[in-house]
Amino acid sequence: MLRELSIRNLAVIESVSVRFHDGFHVLTGETGAGKSILIDALSLIVGGRGSSDMVRYGCDKAEIEAMFELPAVHPVWTTLHGFGIEASPEEGLVVRRELSAQGKNVSRINGRIVTMSMLREVGEFLVNIHGQHEHQSLFKTERHLDWLDLYAGERVEGLIASYKETHRKYDDARHKLKELEDSSRQNMQMLDLYRFQIEEISGAKLKPGEDESLQEEKQKLMYAVKRRDSASEAYALLYGNKGLDAISRSISRLEDIRDYDPEVLNPLLEQVQSAFYQLEDAAFQLRDYRDGVESDPERLAEIDDRLDLIHSLKRKYGETIPDILAYLKRIQHEADKMENRDEHIERLRKEEEQLYEEAVRYGLSLSELRRGAAHKLAAAIESELRQLQMERTTFRVELLMHKVGDKYKLLHNGIDEAVFLIAPNPGEPLKPLNKIASGGEMSRIMLALKTIFASIDQVPTLIFDEVDTGVSGRAAQAIAEKMSRLSRQCQVFSITHLPQVACMADHHYEIRKSIVAERTSTNVTELEFVTRVEELARMLGGVEVTEKTRHHAQEMLDLAKQQKGA
Repeated sequence: MLRELSIRNLAVIESVSVRFHDGFHVLTGETGAGKSILIDALSLIVGGRGSSDMVRYGCDKAEIEAMFELPAVHPVWTTLHGFGIEASPEEGLVVRRELSAQGKNVSRINGRIVTMSMLREVGEFLVNIHGQHEHQSLFKTERHLDWLDLYAGERVEGLIASYKETHRKYDDARHKLKELEDSSRQNMQMLDLYRFQIEEISGAKLKPGEDESLQEEKQKLMYAVKRRDSASEAYALLYGNKGLDAISRSISRLEDIRDYDPEVLNPLLEQVQSAFYQLEDAAFQLRDYRDGVESDPERLAEIDDRLDLIHSLKRKYGETIPDILAYLKRIQHEADKMENRDEHIERLRKEEEQLYEEAVRYGLSLSELRRGAAHKLAAAIESELRQLQMERTTFRVELLMHKVGDKYKLLHNGIDEAVFLIAPNPGEPLKPLNKIASGGEMSRIMLALKTIFASIDQVPTLIFDEVDTGVSGRAAQAIAEKMSRLSRQCQVFSITHLPQVACMADHHYEIRKSIVAERTSTNVTELEFVTRVEELARMLGGVEVTEKTRHHAQEMLDLAKQQKGA
């Protein structure tokens, strides 16, 4: 859960550092004091969108840092390990976000820079922020199926994965089938072109690396005469009178006199003899090289023709021979599809039908599991609503299947659509939420859902941003009691204007705005008992706080303490 939050230079907040605890927290303050800025800060921490406009005027950057303590079994550790981030439950989790006035964003988890997508993925495990705007998500029926599947849990996860994979293959088969069935005169013209290209490329019988070897051979043939003449001249110079013959005579002269001065002349004689043998060997190699050089104008012409053909094919079909051969393979496949169009269509039709039947089987199995989960979820929501002063409300999760003719319509997550239906008063028919529920009822329905899912999604911190708007009296008290009970499962925060909610909190924080040296700043203070009575009295009495409102505030806190103890 969230243990500490530090904010610097965000909007009107200059510097705030707040420690939090287990249980139920409320944040109160005058309208415009900056309560929403704390929600914005936490939204940034879990990957919410930020902009340079959020940086305090005159500052280079805004900095938000949050420290979380989480149990060792929490799924966030697996996600962090997958990102290569070193983290352990003993050390906790520190998330840091920086927004610069120039619009740059930097996010870090335990000191490691992460991308926004990584931050959002981790943030989903840390904080769940629910504001007034989220009521609208209850009106979107596509979300209803997501909630139902989340409630059903592992029982449907595997089936949904199998259904989606089959559905993907089914869509792929349908797409290929449509392409073939839409074949027209243009396709036949393409077939003629493909046949010509296949014949042209196949007839060339290209081999990878052939062009390089031909270029090398061409260079040798082009300079055959020059190579032969130069080798012949070099051989003649070595083997003629000025070459080996002269060295041989030198050897004879040295042999005549070596006995007169053996210490000097014998080593010299050996050097000259060694040079003679090496030069003689080189001369023989030159002779063999000269005799092996052939001038072949016909072969040179053949090479030129072959290289011209390869160059022409490169201009048309690819920069290299492997590219041309890859293109040949592709058009052979396309031509085969066109030439055997009817056979391919029949095969794809059978494949499409088989995949459709397989998807429907998964869909029907999913539907059966969902119907069981829908009954249990509706009962659980009705139970929660009874505790929220909606005792006689009837709630249902209806599953709808659509057909086109005699075939089921395959949807993204199965063949079902889920719709939440409600009848707030006895004798009224069940209707979709957006047709009947008021703002106060929507707040309580959302709170009921959050309560049910708190133990399922394992998010340790829930934040309710003025979700009690539109309720009062006993309903407000019921919402406060529900949040208090919910805080036994996870850490709960509520930004509220209602004293009924504030008095039920375990920890109360006041958000206050002040002006110093013509600059506005927002501060957050955790209230002790006396100051808490004063804040509750302000919420009860408005601008003027009297002894009577203080007494009422004291009484509300005492009753809340008894209620929580009970």
